[in-house]
Amino acid sequence: MQILVITGGIGSGKSEVCRILKDTYACGVYNADEKVKSLYNTHQTLLSDIENALGTILKDDEGRFLPSLLAERIFSDRMQLELVESMVFPVLVKDFYEWMQDYKDDSFVVFESATILEKPQLKGFGDKVILVDAPFETRMERACRRDGSSQESIRARMMNQKLMNSISSGETIPAVDAVIDNSGTEDELKTKVLLTIKNLIDNII
Repeated sequence: MQILVITGGIGSGKSEVCRILKDTYACGVYNADEKVKSLYNTHQTLLSDIENALGTILKDDEGRFLPSLLAERIFSDRMQLELVESMVFPVLVKDFYEWMQDYKDDSFVVFESATILEKPQLKGFGDKVILVDAPFETRMERACRRDGSSQESIRARMMNQKLMNSISSGETIPAVDAVIDNSGTEDELKTKVLLTIKNLIDNII
């Protein structure tokens, strides 16, 4: 079985690509960004370990995780961000490999992550990496429509994805095996996705 990584900037359409893959090949799709959010609540020790490392409480009076408190601590502190990520990513990868056992007879599973190329702790993860891309303004319009947010707030989030913006501007990244341009129609996207998979994954019909 191969691990197929799907990544891309805000509004690129990586989730749509994952949906096409799941509908076409009935493959498992692991949304890493969503899973991280749940692991703070479901993992036995992750949140308490992070609290001890940061020396602060990240829960309310009823013991519920408050993401805003964590965000405040790591948003402008690179060292604390890297510390938290060094604790979170091993737990995430372990959870992924356990999840993957349910699909051990399949040709591939999908690991969806918006930030994997920007994280040194995940360097080299996966067998094939597909980056989903579209022009900056197209991505911003999609994200605004999807999230109901203003252009200003979406633009600010997008500008933080410096690597994705560099790729959109033509920079090549050796870790990326294929780029899917999602600037056209849904039918065009599906055609590109299926052709890309046939070129990357062995024994796919």
